[in-house]
Amino acid sequence: MAKTSKIQVIKRDTSSPWTPDSEQKYAAIDIGSNGVRLLLSKVITYKDHCTFTKESLVRMPIRLGADVFSSGSISENKANQLVSTLMAFKHLIDAYEPVDYRACATSAMREADNGRALAKRIRKKSGLDLQIIAGGEEAEMIFASHIAESLDPEWGYVYIDVGGGSTELTFFVHGQKVDSRSFPVGTVRMLNGQVSRSMWKDMEKWVKATIPEGAQMHAIGSGGNMNKLFRLAGRGTDKPVSYSKLLQIDRMLNTYSFEERIRILHLRPDRADVITQASKIFTSIMRWGEIKKIFVPQFGLADGLVHVMHEEHVKSIGTEV
Repeated sequence: MAKTSKIQVIKRDTSSPWTPDSEQKYAAIDIGSNGVRLLLSKVITYKDHCTFTKESLVRMPIRLGADVFSSGSISENKANQLVSTLMAFKHLIDAYEPVDYRACATSAMREADNGRALAKRIRKKSGLDLQIIAGGEEAEMIFASHIAESLDPEWGYVYIDVGGGSTELTFFVHGQKVDSRSFPVGTVRMLNGQVSRSMWKDMEKWVKATIPEGAQMHAIGSGGNMNKLFRLAGRGTDKPVSYSKLLQIDRMLNTYSFEERIRILHLRPDRADVITQASKIFTSIMRWGEIKKIFVPQFGLADGLVHVMHEEHVKSIGTEV
């Protein structure tokens, strides 16, 4: 993985003409347990500054985890949906003309008996080079978004990424990773009743044992459900959500039925049925670690992939980011 370097946001001077030194386009595909996403992103560089802009984000609600976590494999119907979606994504990527693209699959395809065979079928049909990555790689990709550089170095942080099939946890102090682990505790698994008490206890034990002694801890939350919880909290972009506020939202969500979450809170059906599971994961980890605040930078695997591709591009041409 390419070594990260400092990324800064462009501060444009609107009083004079402004022309970027360079612009690069990238495309990233994230095949998760609860949905499939295509991110089209542009990186604009000016002098020693650069900014990452999301130009388009397309999501298809193909819940691969519903098959995998119950039967161990992806059904032919879901496989056909995925192949068709990725063929369409490939056309969009070709039209966008990026300098590079990445397509990665996580927990569901990683655990599916037919995951690798399906990846080969996708390559044959769409021409996309699909990589099935491990949980640790997923966390590393997301860390590539340089989150550590925007946080107070005096604090320790636990990064929490909750997906449909797994929860990725990474601790870091002073911007350096201390430890990381992936747990088979995800929202779709919970919805299907496939997360045992022993799995919860294993995650709790690890969290309590891994927190650096004497470190003051905050949390960083990632994933579509956390982004929705953040919006329900009504916080400003750079403001954290307190544990007490998150607990309040958790209790509110559990007072509503599935239909009410759609009708009153305007959640998509494939979000309304798993958001309470996600809320339980986040609040549990914060309680175990006695963590009072969680920051939500609202990025995910696709964003991390774009950062990795850009740094590899910069390295290949021998230019500083």
